[in-house]
Amino acid sequence: MKRISLLCFFILIAFGSYCQLPSVLLKDIQGKSINMSRLNNNGKPFIISFFALWCKPCLRELNAINEVYEEWQNETGVKIIAVSIDEGQNADKVAPAVNGYGWNYEVLLDNNQEFMRAMNVTLVPCLFIINGNNKIVLRKSSYTDGSEQELISEIRKLLKNK
Repeated sequence: MKRISLLCFFILIAFGSYCQLPSVLLKDIQGKSINMSRLNNNGKPFIISFFALWCKPCLRELNAINEVYEEWQNETGVKIIAVSIDEGQNADKVAPAVNGYGWNYEVLLDNNQEFMRAMNVTLVPCLFIINGNNKIVLRKSSYTDGSEQELISEIRKLLKNK
């Protein structure tokens, strides 16, 4: 499965093809198991954002998106899924941090970084835009202030080309 995922990403990078999400089980902050290959947003795009509590750009990005998230949802129906790669004691701090920041995202825990590896993520922040057909259409690494506007522009393009 890992070889297929890696091959898929090499194809995505080389040819701009669309790839499916890998089948990896994660837990949400309430402890419910989620199969990542079955994520969907009822035919609308969604964003998967990999982050860690120790990563300042990650937190800046998720906080910036949080400020406009309600507007984005009202306009486009987009959903954000934030995936924490925190391990050990830091993993126990994710739920309190999410509550403290007031994020309304679905937050999943990738404590052993299996999903991160399957998605070929080496640095955070890293996010993916998934179209309404559950195909990966964009991968973006790093964060600069204001780059969240590029995300909503991509979401709007996806909805226009539907």
